[in-house]
This record gives sequence, structure tokens and C-alpha cells, in this order.
Amino acid sequence: MAETTDNKSFLPARDLLNGVRDACNRLHIASLKRRIDICAALLEESPPIDVAILGQFKAGKSSFINSLLGKPILPTGVVPVTTVITRLQYGPVERATVTHFDGSRVEIPLEKLADFTSEAGNPDNSKNVEVVDVDIPAMMDYPGLRLVDTPGMGSVFKTHMKIAQDWLPEVGAAILAVSSDRPLSDNDLELIRELTRHTPNVILLLTKVDLLLPDQRTEVVQFLEKTMEKELDRKLPIFSFSTRADTEQYNRRIEMEILLKLSTNRDIEFRNILRHKVRSLASVCINYLEIALKSALQADRERDEIRRRILDERLSLTAIQEDLMLITRENSRQTRTFIMQHLGRLEQPLREKLTEDLRGELPEWKGNLWRLTRRYEEWLTENMTVAVEHISKTENRYFLGTLKKSHAAFDRTLSSFRALLGQNIETVLGLKLAEADWRIEVAKPSHPDVGFIRVFDFHFDLLWFLIPMFLFRKLFEKHFLALIPRAAEMNLSRLGAQWESRINATIEEMRKQAAGYVKDELATIEALLAESPGRTAEIEKLIEDLKKRLADMGQEGGKP
Repeated sequence: MAETTDNKSFLPARDLLNGVRDACNRLHIASLKRRIDICAALLEESPPIDVAILGQFKAGKSSFINSLLGKPILPTGVVPVTTVITRLQYGPVERATVTHFDGSRVEIPLEKLADFTSEAGNPDNSKNVEVVDVDIPAMMDYPGLRLVDTPGMGSVFKTHMKIAQDWLPEVGAAILAVSSDRPLSDNDLELIRELTRHTPNVILLLTKVDLLLPDQRTEVVQFLEKTMEKELDRKLPIFSFSTRADTEQYNRRIEMEILLKLSTNRDIEFRNILRHKVRSLASVCINYLEIALKSALQADRERDEIRRRILDERLSLTAIQEDLMLITRENSRQTRTFIMQHLGRLEQPLREKLTEDLRGELPEWKGNLWRLTRRYEEWLTENMTVAVEHISKTENRYFLGTLKKSHAAFDRTLSSFRALLGQNIETVLGLKLAEADWRIEVAKPSHPDVGFIRVFDFHFDLLWFLIPMFLFRKLFEKHFLALIPRAAEMNLSRLGAQWESRINATIEEMRKQAAGYVKDELATIEALLAESPGRTAEIEKLIEDLKKRLADMGQEGGKP
């Protein structure tokens, strides 16, 4: 039986959370609302501990979960597959329940899971699925736990990244999958930093170790350990895993040292996770309050000078917006050229393939000119659609150059902005700005449609009864073949134009998101500085109160 959060052991966490909520309401600190709501929900519901399997796309997360469960429950593939959050917990009967964003729920057979959770079955999450819950008897050994499969991080696509990132505050324990063929990227390190704000249980899972020789495996593990020490000044437990060799051995260690440990000590682990989340939340809240307090302590005549020094001309919203506009213009005007450079290399192979296929089919076609023309139009429609859709699907990674460049440039601009703002606050007030809780979201461009040219400039085929095909068939077949290069060129150009439109629209959306973040952050800091006069005693009391409540949880001070 799970420990109820009405238990006295939860009172300090509940008390501290109430203090954070009160402080945020008084000083209008809206950025912490989601984390407050999640902690409050944990206190009220005492749900299963979510053991999230996170990591870059194609790190082997779904394969790992399938291996633990002993059967292929989750879809896997050679391209990024998982589209939505999928949670698995014990149930006496296998079943899956789909919850949509509008709150509606529908039960589906387990074999239909991929239709709602995979990119192929639910592209761009077009079915508006919020979460899928799977009950499975194989989870009987882990009562109180829920395994969570997440979309891959590190993708430039919203559907492959945003859902997982938005869900991070709900993580109870995190297993970060790192592929042995690309260990510990900058994105992984940033993800670990963020995870440590939400859970005390972060574990590294080195997947695909069958790709490494024993000496190489040791070298990679040592690299991970040294990188963690250097970049994060901490150690994390590291587990190896492979679906191709020694899988049972790896599974046994993971089950014994991670899952069974969490499950056996579920109530204690849950309380520790909740305390960690609330302490981390209080630390960020205190950081904001100290900024307001420093401003409040200054004489009125100095306050304008403080504001001027913190929000100096380098942090001008107008100037930053102009920089973001320049990035947008410079990259957007290069998009079409970038796409067509790649498509140009595909035009000749497309012509040759369609020409060869048509030569093979023409001898089988029977009938007069009208029938042959209709058959040709149908054939060209079908085959050009298949070819262009295949190119769009398999080659689109080569179209995204300006999208990736824009994403990186916006990210650098926001990072510079945040660093400068933090530096100014530290210089003027002697305080460090809490870590940012922001990211750029990118919407994936959708697939294009296909257009076609006319077979004849005027309707020869309507005069079919005047045209003896035994004399002219070869001439018309030659005409059909001659149209293919023009059709290929036109449709690749259309493909380029349609991807250009979608990519540039996405770049513009990224610009708006970046500008919105800068505007909101400046407004928050300015509000903290502006609202503080005359509230020194109130803010001091809020900080003192939060620190006292932190101490009551066995953690003196404002850091988690």
C-alpha cells in the first residue's frame, strides 16, 4: 500500500510548497506555476513513481523497455519512432488507454499501439494524443512503478522533442540512455543538469555496447565518468545494455539495482523525490526573491540606476528583436537555394527511373489514343506521387540546413542574452540568476503535394477516332517518354518551393518564440525591480520563511 501524503512525513514538503506558492502569488512570479502544480498534484495523488527512459533519438529507449518486459510492446525502427509519452504499469490484463488533449479517452488493443505512439502511425501527433497508458502483467514485479517511454531529445522537430521536455518536471527517476556510438553529447549534459532539478535519481544507461570491444567499453565508461566530473562535478551510476549480446545479464542487474530497489522502497523513494522537487523549486523561488530584495534595499534615488545597470542597452528588447529578424532574413533567403542544390542532384536519377519504368509498361497498354492518354496520366500521377513522396520523406534531412542554422543562431542569441542578464544581476546585486527554464520549440514542416503538366497542348486525344494507332502509336509513346524530364523538373521544383515555405514559416515561428522569451524575461526582472520599493520587510520575511521551511525538511539554506 502506497504511503498517503496525509502522513506527517509529508507535512514539511506541503508546508514549503505552500510558502513557495504564497511568495509567487505576492510577487507575480508566474514562471514557476507549472512546477508548483506538479508538486501539488504529487502531494494530493501519491501516484506511481515514473521511471522515465530519456535520451537522444535512436539511443535505444524503446528497445530497452521491450527487453525488460520480455516482449515487443513498444514500436521500434531505424528512424525516430516514438511520438508521444507512453506509460507502462502493472495490470492483470494487457490493454492500452489513449488520452487525448481534449480529455477524451479510448481503450485500444495492444497491437494497435503503434497507430497512436509512432511517427508512422501518428505523424506529428496528428491524432492529438496526450499520453498512452499501458497495463501489462509483466510489470507485476515492480509495484508502485511506471516505466515511461519518451520521444527522443535533441531533434530539431517539435514532435520529437517538445513533448519529452515539457514532461521533465514529472520525472520521478530518470534513466538516460546514451548510445555507445555517440556517447554523451552537449544535449545529454544539458538534459542531466535539468533532470537534477527534478529528481535525485539520475542513472546513465550505455546502450548498444555490443558495438564495442571490452577495452573500448571500459574506455567509454571512463570517458563518461571523467566528463561527468568535469562538466557537472558529480558522479552518476552507469549501467551497460545491449539487445544483441548478454541481454539477460544486463537486464538482471538493472532489475535488481534499479527497478526492484525503487519498487521495494517505493514509499521512501517517493518521499525523497517529492522533497527533492519541492526543495529545488524553493531554491529558484528564493533566487527571484533575493533579486527583488536587493532592489528594495536600495534608496529610491539609486533604484533607477540599478535598473539601468541591470537592464542596460545591450539588453534592449528592440536591439535583440532586430538581431533575431536579421537571423531570420539571412537564413530564409538561402532556404530555396539550399534545397534545390540537393534536389538538383536527384533529378537525373528520377528521370531515368521513371523512363525505365514507363518503357517496361508501355507495351502492355492497349486501346486508342484517348485510352492510352488516360492510362498515361494515371501512371504518371501514381508513380510521380510515390517518387516525390519518397524523396520528401527520405531526403528531407538535407533540406533543413537553414532551419538548423537558424535554430543554432537563435539559441546562441538567447544564451548570450541570459548570460549577460545574469552577469549584470551578479555585478550589481551580488546574486546569481537561477538556471533558465526555457527552450526553443520547432514545428516540423509537413509533406508537400504533387502537380503535373498537361500531356498535350491541345486535346489530341479527343480526336482518337481519326488517329490510326497502328501508324502513330510509336510517335505518341515517344511523346509520353519525352514528358518525363519536364514533369520531374517541375515536381522537384514544386517540392523545393513547398519545403521552402514550410521551413521559412518554421524559422519565423522560432523567431517569435525567441523574441517572446526575451520580452517575458525582461518583463519579469523589471517587475521584480519595480514592485520592490516599500516591500523590504515583506520580502525579507518571505525569504526567511522559505529558508526556515527548507531547514525543517533537513536542508538548511536555499539550495536543493
